[in-house]
Amino acid sequence: MKVLVTGGAGYAGSVLVRRLLRAGHRVVVADRFFFGDAPLRSISKNPRLRLVRADTRRLEAGIMRGAGAVIDMAAISNDPSGELDPAKTDQINRRARARTARLAKEAGVKRYLLASSCSVYGSASGLLGEGAPTAPQTAYARANLAAEAAVLRLCSERFQAASLRFATAFGLSARMRFDLAVNAMALGVWRDGRVPVMRSGGQWRPLIHVQDMARAYEHFMSAPDVSGRVFNVGHSNWRVRDLAREVARAAGERLRADWYGSDDRRSYRVSFAAARSAGFEARSTVREGAREVLGALESGRAAPLPRTMTVEWYSRLMEAQHLHKTVSLDGRML
Repeated sequence: MKVLVTGGAGYAGSVLVRRLLRAGHRVVVADRFFFGDAPLRSISKNPRLRLVRADTRRLEAGIMRGAGAVIDMAAISNDPSGELDPAKTDQINRRARARTARLAKEAGVKRYLLASSCSVYGSASGLLGEGAPTAPQTAYARANLAAEAAVLRLCSERFQAASLRFATAFGLSARMRFDLAVNAMALGVWRDGRVPVMRSGGQWRPLIHVQDMARAYEHFMSAPDVSGRVFNVGHSNWRVRDLAREVARAAGERLRADWYGSDDRRSYRVSFAAARSAGFEARSTVREGAREVLGALESGRAAPLPRTMTVEWYSRLMEAQHLHKTVSLDGRML
C-alpha cells in the first residue's frame, strides 16, 4: 500500500522507511530535514519512495491521497528538547499531529499510528499498564498525552487509530543519536573508557531497539482490533545504573562510571503485555544493541557529530534562525 511517514528521515523513521520499502510498500516521507537528508540519501532513487520537505503544521491534504496508512512520527524529540521552546513543542507534537490525523480521516486513510512515549508516566512505582495513571513532567510528555486524546477520539469504523507509547530507544540508525541512554553510554566507554550515568542511577527506564520500533510500526499498521487503543512498546525495564553495567559488559570492561547532573525525577517501569497480546514482541537486547553501536564507532560507520546530539543541534538551528541565517536542506548553516 501507499504509506505516509511523517518524520521519516529521523532516528526511527529512517529505519522504518527502509523496512517498508523492503516489504514492497510505496512510501511518502514528509520531513523538515532539520537533521539533513543524508539518512535517506542512499535510497532516495528508489522509485517507490517520495521525499517531501514539509512542516506538519502546514501539511497539505493532497499528500495523503490514496494512502492506506499514516505513521505520524514528526515531533520535537525527547524530554530535554521539548523544554527548549515548550510552545513550539505543543504546536508540533500536539496540534500538528491532531491536524494530521483529521486530514488522514478526511482523506479516507484507514489506519493511523501515533508515535507516543512512555515518558507520559512521569514518575511512578510498580509495573505500569496502559490504564495506569499518567503524570507527564515535561512539555514533550504533556504534548504526547494530549495528542493521544485528540487522535483517538477521531476513531470510527472507517478510521482506525492507535497510539504506540515507545520505550527509550537504542541501537544503530542512519540518523544516529548519541543522546539516548544506551548509545550515549556506549560512546562514553568507547571514547573515554567511562560510562556516563545521570546520578543517582536509581531511576527506571524501559528500553527498545530502534529496529524493534520499526517492526512495531509495521505490525500495528495491519494488526486487527487495535483501533482506539494505546500500547506500551518495549523490550525490558532497567535501572539506569544496571544499564551502565550492561553496556560496560558489552564492551568487555568493568564499569567505571562518570556520574553527572542532578537526580532525574522521571522513573517508570512499564508492562508490554498488551502489545504481546496484540501479536508484537520486541527481540533485541540491550547488550546486542550496545555491541552494535560500539562496533559502528570502532569501524567509523558512526561518529559523534554535532547533529547526533538532539538538544545541541536544535539549539544551533534556533540560534541560526534568531540571527536570520539560512539553514540548508542538509542542515548546514550558510
